[in-house]
Amino acid sequence: METGDPSAVAVRKVTITPKAIIHQKFGTNACYKVEEVQEPVQIDCPGLVIPQKGPCLYRCHLQLPEFSVVSESFKKKKDAEQSAAEMALEKLGIKPATDSPSVEDAWDGLIARVSHLFSDEFLPSLHPLGGHFRAALRRDGDLYGSIPVSVTAVCDAKISNLCRLINPKADSNLFMVISFIMRAAAKLTEFVVTSNGQLSIKRKNPYPTEIIESSTIEESVSPETILVEALHVPYSLEKTVQPVTLNMSSSGYYMDVIAQKLGLTEASKVLVSKNIGKGSSDTRFYFAAPEPFLLDLSSDHLHVKLHSEGSLNARASYICGQDIYGDAIMASVGYTWRSKDLFSEDMSLRLYYRMLIGKTPSGIYKLSREAILTAELPSVFSMKTNWRGCFPKEILSMFCRRHRLSEPVFSFLNVPSKEISESSRSLKKPKVIEPAEDEIKLSQSLRSESSFRCEVKIFSKSQDWLIHCSPKEIYKKQNDSVHNVSLKVLTWLNAYFTGIPLEKLNQWADALDIRFCTKNFLEVFVLCQPAPNVENGEIQGIFHVSKDTVAGSGVCTLSIEGRDCGVCPLSGSLLCISYSVFLIAEGENVNVHLESNDEFEFEMGNGTVIPQLETVVTQLSVGHSACFNINVPSQELVLGAAADSATTLYLLDSKICCLEYRITLLRITEPLEERMEQALFSPPLSNQRVEYAVKHVKESCANTLVDFGCGSGSLLSSLLGYTTSLEKIVGVDISLKGLSRAAKILHSKLGTKSDADVPCVGIKSAVLYDGSITDFDSRLFGFDIGTCLEVIEHMEEDQAYLFGDVVLSSFRPKILIVSTPNYEYNVILQASNINGQEEDPEEKTPSQAPKFRNHDHKFEWTREQFNRWASELATTNGYTVEFSGVGGSGDVEPGFASQIALFRRPLQSPDNVSLHEDAAECYKVIWEWHRE
Repeated sequence: METGDPSAVAVRKVTITPKAIIHQKFGTNACYKVEEVQEPVQIDCPGLVIPQKGPCLYRCHLQLPEFSVVSESFKKKKDAEQSAAEMALEKLGIKPATDSPSVEDAWDGLIARVSHLFSDEFLPSLHPLGGHFRAALRRDGDLYGSIPVSVTAVCDAKISNLCRLINPKADSNLFMVISFIMRAAAKLTEFVVTSNGQLSIKRKNPYPTEIIESSTIEESVSPETILVEALHVPYSLEKTVQPVTLNMSSSGYYMDVIAQKLGLTEASKVLVSKNIGKGSSDTRFYFAAPEPFLLDLSSDHLHVKLHSEGSLNARASYICGQDIYGDAIMASVGYTWRSKDLFSEDMSLRLYYRMLIGKTPSGIYKLSREAILTAELPSVFSMKTNWRGCFPKEILSMFCRRHRLSEPVFSFLNVPSKEISESSRSLKKPKVIEPAEDEIKLSQSLRSESSFRCEVKIFSKSQDWLIHCSPKEIYKKQNDSVHNVSLKVLTWLNAYFTGIPLEKLNQWADALDIRFCTKNFLEVFVLCQPAPNVENGEIQGIFHVSKDTVAGSGVCTLSIEGRDCGVCPLSGSLLCISYSVFLIAEGENVNVHLESNDEFEFEMGNGTVIPQLETVVTQLSVGHSACFNINVPSQELVLGAAADSATTLYLLDSKICCLEYRITLLRITEPLEERMEQALFSPPLSNQRVEYAVKHVKESCANTLVDFGCGSGSLLSSLLGYTTSLEKIVGVDISLKGLSRAAKILHSKLGTKSDADVPCVGIKSAVLYDGSITDFDSRLFGFDIGTCLEVIEHMEEDQAYLFGDVVLSSFRPKILIVSTPNYEYNVILQASNINGQEEDPEEKTPSQAPKFRNHDHKFEWTREQFNRWASELATTNGYTVEFSGVGGSGDVEPGFASQIALFRRPLQSPDNVSLHEDAAECYKVIWEWHRE
């Protein structure tokens, strides 16, 4: 955490454009006419000139009272207009100021702007404020022609810009802007009228009749009634948001109708927030001006007074990012650009809660997936082909726009490959041997010259530094570095929005390589308090968990139906499910449909869905259907998904409820590694590794086998399909999900079939252990054969070295088979583009290094690195080692696709049984089977 970073703050200067200066001096007397010009292009041929059409350009004619100018040709209309204005200023001898205008200049501009708004020229205009001015002429009595000041404060961008120049804090302080406008109007006593205690301005003299007639504001014979659905948002959190109907007439002023809903006599006391939601909509909050503000428009301590009264509307302020006091009406109604008609859209509770959800990074991701109750912001960014929904960079940009921050500023650092390789080496690794010249050439052909490290800075709209994330991770692709640094910031911001204490927020920041300016950050996000029902970062459910809850999963009353086809999901797989979600009330024969999706894809193992759903899916195979209940999450998520808001709100408020999920697993797309291997090798590479292990089991007449890192039991299950001498098989892994799948598969093969169905009839026992393969357990000492196939690359490199030491020095199997991908072979695998995805043309370079085969791989070794690792282990622990592999050929570059080291313990080598007689049994038995 940092208190400030002056060097990181960009100084923002405001320059008045030539066109703006012309407008200040001549107003509507400056007339711009833009015309298209088609400049011919001559193509010379021998003895012939062929005219061709060139690009479409624009030229601007600027007519001033005393002279006119014509610009050169430009590709954009606005450039032509600015050029013409610049030429006119040059003729007038006026030089535009390069620095920010002074406060005095801004005040003069504000007074001039207020004057212009009440001029004859402005009334017929199609500016959004023009509609308000015309509607105000339909008001009765003293209110005739009276305009609420808050409307001018939020509907005119020029006034907003001038107020910011007077005081930058006006950008987020509506009260300050209104105060400035009222002070400017007080300078125009001969032109406009203001009154004490009223936040309104009206023209002193009536408009000429011809101006009124040209504005087409006459009252229709039969006024049209417009019913607009809006929302009443009370400031008390004990009261719920409720729908209200605005009954408006085309012959009246809609602001008076909103004032009545707020209990006010007329619209001058109604304050209007800035626009929220989509930029094209006109959704705003309307609330009563606080009494202290009406009494003293220039008070510098207004916020302190109002906060002390406790009338801050937390929900409205959170959505708007601006102080809202008292009860508020949320409505989508107003006048838009280039239209004289009143625009309106109905507001629903569902839209309100979707806005609420869309203020958080996870909410933006949920909305992008159109799966509010299912999708979560993933914990890690995997390859693009497996990511679903908006990418992290897009989410971060949307987050900044919704909170009115500047766009994220990304910067890159190119990192030479030499630095990458040196920084990634563990202290336990062998010394680096200088490669031969031909090895250098091979390395250069496989690796790119540099990789990328990305950092991002986020600034407020006024360019105050807020967040700086500078991770140490290095990526082969520039886009990967961008998305990963964005995800770090989003993860940290999510923690803040769930109400994490500041102390833990600092710890998160350190863990994610984030620095932030506490003062600036809290000033910007002070209104972004956690939504109701979320406390201390934990969603408060209201459903009492039944006794048959799956342990530790949050899943209640799980039931599974359908035929088990044996195809189960693995970490990294792409799953496709269909699902429906219902709100169920206890003891009520009623349910509310919340959400459905016929085909919903997500990647297994990276937190893309709620944990309860992933827990259930791990127990399914393709074709299985499941029905399960979970606790109700925050009401915002439920109401953001529900079309029937009234029934949903009634059930949530008065009943004990739960969510019922009904899902069907439609298909599983294996991780990229498996897809490549199956497509390029026959039999598939995984089968070839099994056959290699079976061959050595038979040759050694092994009776016992332990599979280190057994995962879902694919090797152990495959071994049961061969006739071998094995009597006992054991699997060890740290993944309980994988072990549960392995137990299910092994039990179906060993426990429910006759000997005739199982070729490996000699198997007498099978055990699955939960434990780390870097920890020693005496029960697995001295097995005949140990296998570790395609496992070590999923560990950090230092853990791979530790595993090698432990397995050969402590477990001491007679034979150990270790396989791992050959990184040098990736160039062949990925050149075939098996995944069917097109490469990003911005990322592809001639020297691009091949990717790892699986996003979960922490490293992949070349043949030289693997040989060095295995040779040193063998020498240190008294083993011999021979190298082989499967897929490809060892005699042809670049070698085998999977490289294998086969370690043998010499027969005369002592078993050291006594050394381990009292050793601890640290593994936990997950599943055990014995032949009766």
